[in-house]
Amino acid sequence: MSQQQMSVRQAVIERRSIKNFNGAPVSRDDVMAVLADSRFAPNHGKREPWRFIVGAGDNLPDVQRLIREYAIPNWRDLTEEALERQSSKFTSAGAIVFAIVREDMRQKQRIEDHMAIAAFLQNAQLLAWDKGIGTCIKTPAWLDQPDFREALGAGDGERVIGMLHFGHSDTMPKPWDHTPIEEKVTFYSAPESADDTSK
Repeated sequence: MSQQQMSVRQAVIERRSIKNFNGAPVSRDDVMAVLADSRFAPNHGKREPWRFIVGAGDNLPDVQRLIREYAIPNWRDLTEEALERQSSKFTSAGAIVFAIVREDMRQKQRIEDHMAIAAFLQNAQLLAWDKGIGTCIKTPAWLDQPDFREALGAGDGERVIGMLHFGHSDTMPKPWDHTPIEEKVTFYSAPESADDTSK
């Protein structure tokens, strides 16, 4: 993928989740630039409920070894070929970012904060795409394991909500047919309304 300059609409429509990375690194500077601009995501009460743990550059192998312990718990029993095949899902990424959000005990604030981190991650995907960098959000179940959370450095009251893989790819996923929005939209009208706009 090469660096691009595109409109917001073009970025939204053309962005793809990249899962088959080619192993080329993504620099810390590029990751930090994406995260810096993504922080302008809307968030209720200006709480900025996010923080991030980044593997890029020299520390990426450390992050990949940590992931291996939880993504492939029997990795020591595998052949070198089998381990390489199963590890490729994370060893081919050029950088990995763990997104951590505060877990507010109040339901309203918790939902708002989850919406905020989702907006942040969408910003990051679009901004990376504009730089010619692919991304994919991953949410494996082991992110919630207490021993993984401790190893990563997630504190009490925090949740590792997902990880964002950055990387480059030699192939582009094919676009898929999204459901027409008309099939997902209802125009509400009160039962007593003279002008029933739902039809």
